[in-house]
Amino acid sequence: MSKEPTGIDADFFVPDAERDPVKAARDPARALPKRFYKEAVAAPTEGGYGIFLDGRRVNTPAKRPLVTPSRALAEALAGEWGGQGETIDPATMPLTKLVNTALDGVEAQMAEVEAEVAKYAASDLVCYRAGEPESLAAAQSAAWDPLVAFARDRLGAKLALAEGVMFVEQPQEARGAIACALRAYVGEDAGAPFRLAALHVMTTLTGSAVIALATALGELDAARAWDAANVDEDWQMRAWGADAEAMARRAARYRELDAAATVSRLSTPE
Repeated sequence: MSKEPTGIDADFFVPDAERDPVKAARDPARALPKRFYKEAVAAPTEGGYGIFLDGRRVNTPAKRPLVTPSRALAEALAGEWGGQGETIDPATMPLTKLVNTALDGVEAQMAEVEAEVAKYAASDLVCYRAGEPESLAAAQSAAWDPLVAFARDRLGAKLALAEGVMFVEQPQEARGAIACALRAYVGEDAGAPFRLAALHVMTTLTGSAVIALATALGELDAARAWDAANVDEDWQMRAWGADAEAMARRAARYRELDAAATVSRLSTPE
């Protein structure tokens, strides 16, 4: 594919709130765009691997070429595009959404995003334990004690634990160790913006830089990371039940976490 036609702008990934307010007011119930292509494939392109719809390369919402550092990641994105039905639903394309974010947002502000992730180490989820009821305290200990050990043994971060919601000051050495581990994981190659974007999503979804790094470094898979992040909520659901709306929100958040873990795993340049 030596000559590439004009790219296709995936501007329908831009949230309605960021669109032209006049246009949004005219069409508040904007319909999903119709699928306009037959085939979606991943193929080499300048700078890495792109997604091509009937031979035309996909661009990001900011009109930059959607280029990934590895074929495996590009093929995963092409799978999302190929899996669309009569319409294109960005809500079912979390990988593409995250890659767009990496290219259009994270790449231009790596230091700021990295600092935001590192801040979570000061009040990480796994450090705050319930004193009671005993069943919740036991569930937290079972899920989080191995992660505290991971932070100590693999990241060099000895975290201080607290009971209840009172803030506990983490040692500077522990925060510094997590920041160093974060920097080392992100790296400086072409996959760095993708890994950092994925790590940011995993951190904000779980409330834990430790859980995010454990997932990124292969200590946890997405399902186990999700379980660790939702110990409290799962305990409450067992006690009080859950409604359909809450379960739908959980399912959407899990899809984002799973997509972030996938992008993290597939972002090594080839």
